[in-house]
Amino acid sequence: MTIRKSSFPPVVAQDTRLLILGSLPGEASLQAGQYYAHPRNQFWRLMSAVTGSELPALDYPQRLAALQAHGVGLWDVVADAQRRGSLDADIREARYNPLQELLASLPALRAVAFNGKTAGKAQVQLAGCGVELLVLPSSSPALTLAFDKKLEEWRQLVRYIS
Repeated sequence: MTIRKSSFPPVVAQDTRLLILGSLPGEASLQAGQYYAHPRNQFWRLMSAVTGSELPALDYPQRLAALQAHGVGLWDVVADAQRRGSLDADIREARYNPLQELLASLPALRAVAFNGKTAGKAQVQLAGCGVELLVLPSSSPALTLAFDKKLEEWRQLVRYIS
């Protein structure tokens, strides 16, 4: 059965300099009510390497607080969609989040990083927004690229965090 699934509210502050956009939370994340909750999703390990903070060891509210302390915000491109399971390829009838409105509300924003190619398709919506747009390899276990190869790309985020 395919059900309608919704994204979480944005995790941002007035001093957010880097916004990381995923596509739509997967099953494990939706069940936990947390971004990147699947145990094999490499997001928290990647961001731990980028920020120099031991994020995987923290509980979820502390992880979010640590990201925000580094000027990093989170959200998703898709507001809600029909999807069976967690694969981006199965997203149907998507409604999109008001990304331009969010960006306009973040005066310190310097870059938007898309977590994977599906999220990266939203670059078109943000063309000419005045910040750098980066498409990174997905942190999802569905992308079988080795962690070290993903990290090579994710390390470019260092220049946007404090």
